[in-house]
Amino acid sequence: MSSRGTGVAGRARLRPLAGILTALLVAQSGTRISAIAIPWFVLVTTGSATQTGLVAFCEMGPYVAIKAFTGPLVDRVGPRRISWVADVVSAAVALLIPLLHAGGMLSFGVLLALVAVIGAVRSPGDLAKDVMIPEAAERSQVPLERATGLEGVVERLSGTVGPAVGGALVALVGPMAGLGVNAACFVLGSLVVAVALPRGMGRPHGRPAERGGGVSAAEGGYWHSLRQGFAFLRGEPLLLTLCAMIGVTNLLDAACAAVFVPVWAKESGHGPAAIGLVWAAFSVTGTVGSLVAAAVAHRLRRRPVFFLGWLVTGAPRFLVLASGAPLWAVAVVMGIGGLGGGFLNPIIGAVTYERIPPEMVGRVRGIGQALTWAGIPLGGLLGGAAVAGAGLGPVLVAAGVVYFLTTHLAGLRPEWREMDRHRGRGRAGSVHPATPADATPSAS
Repeated sequence: MSSRGTGVAGRARLRPLAGILTALLVAQSGTRISAIAIPWFVLVTTGSATQTGLVAFCEMGPYVAIKAFTGPLVDRVGPRRISWVADVVSAAVALLIPLLHAGGMLSFGVLLALVAVIGAVRSPGDLAKDVMIPEAAERSQVPLERATGLEGVVERLSGTVGPAVGGALVALVGPMAGLGVNAACFVLGSLVVAVALPRGMGRPHGRPAERGGGVSAAEGGYWHSLRQGFAFLRGEPLLLTLCAMIGVTNLLDAACAAVFVPVWAKESGHGPAAIGLVWAAFSVTGTVGSLVAAAVAHRLRRRPVFFLGWLVTGAPRFLVLASGAPLWAVAVVMGIGGLGGGFLNPIIGAVTYERIPPEMVGRVRGIGQALTWAGIPLGGLLGGAAVAGAGLGPVLVAAGVVYFLTTHLAGLRPEWREMDRHRGRGRAGSVHPATPADATPSAS
């Protein structure tokens, strides 16, 4: 076969993974833009850190609550259909916010309600895309661990594009323009899922006609399926410990993103562009870290890399904001933190996917993500109240200390040895097809 023919065949083979990663990139970039636009809009119009945190709570509360119960629906209806519908509805609601604001009808209560709807609808859409990663890796003949590494790259890249665009839009045009771009991103993401993914991808798991017999996810009923997901997670100590650790760090990260950094940008006089700069620095190096993880992490032991990543990406970010350091120093520390953090999600993704049977991915991932995200709605709310009561500096120092203790005291538990014990086993005990360039599945 000619090199041109080989290249065409290779691109066709990688289409499933490239398609779902593109959909993730577009949707997550739009979400990052709105994560800057909405808090800044509330902060400058109300001057209240508490109300800024309340907006974050109203988005993430429904997001987390819905995600806990969405898994059986994704398994039964199919992730592709759920993703498409969620993106279309999210786009419509996101566009409604600037339209109501332009018409003078956007009260604070209406904003809270619309933000809550966006969070509730975005939750199943995000889970559906996440669930399609293992299938996309298998169809593209890419080892699962490398696919999760690339998923981490996409997450970090969206964290670079989104904050940079969001900060610039807010500074130059205003926060409502950011929400318009967010709506456009949801529309584009829905088109990618509908058109770019191969036919047949993202169908419901467990249909007897498609799996050669067995029990359909729908046969036991919704609540039976949900109980199965809880029972499986209870029997996995490593996954439960991961959920507990990440739940605490997500709470602190949410407070940092929704309240600490915007208040720091306002009090320091740097303005909204500085918000985009520091998060872009974090995400640029995080993208580099994820790329390195996808390429070479199979040569490294997961556990030491995992905890070193937490050490670098955790407490230093909070402490540098509290120190009064100049903007360039904050950006440097954020960049170093991003580099370490780039190794975390690829490792977490590989560990969880390889331990969950394919027909239960929606249920178990949905429940697990709901647990790990449970603190995010409270992060903005508690962060705003803490800053209002004690001031930004003391709260940042306390958050840094808690972050360090959570990520390193948890590492003393014995189940962390399972991280390396299951490497290369693949999902549900099977090894994914390896690429010709690397016959050994890699860890990322």
